[in-house]
Amino acid sequence: MRISKFNHEGYYDPTTYRAFKNIEKDEKRKARFRPLVYICSPYAGGNKEKNIANAQRYCRFAVDSGCLPLAPHLYFPQFMDDSDGHDHNTAMFMNMILMTKCAEVWVFGNNITKGMAAEIRRANETQKPVRYFSNKCKEVH
Repeated sequence: MRISKFNHEGYYDPTTYRAFKNIEKDEKRKARFRPLVYICSPYAGGNKEKNIANAQRYCRFAVDSGCLPLAPHLYFPQFMDDSDGHDHNTAMFMNMILMTKCAEVWVFGNNITKGMAAEIRRANETQKPVRYFSNKCKEVH
């Protein structure tokens, strides 16, 4: 829709024009904004391949929900060994740092692992909003 500098009677109306342009600009900015959300889901324990596939699906759900997902457990294992105690502790430390950059923490599934529990505890300590979802990406309260 094109915004005119003239009112419906044909008179020049710069105040109304500027107001409508500002509204239009604000709407475009809002449409581009995607809050960063921390994806908290099982990685270790159980079927690692299935956990990775689930985390990828949860990230897709976040994108479809208008968010920018952050799932460190999909990234760090590419160059760190989760079975090595030092690497695991370093990755958890980095996870906590990345979580501080996020608007919310989204927890998926019924199985809360030890690592997930630590992330949820840290989110609560820092008063980060935590939302819970089922394995089927349905929010649970």
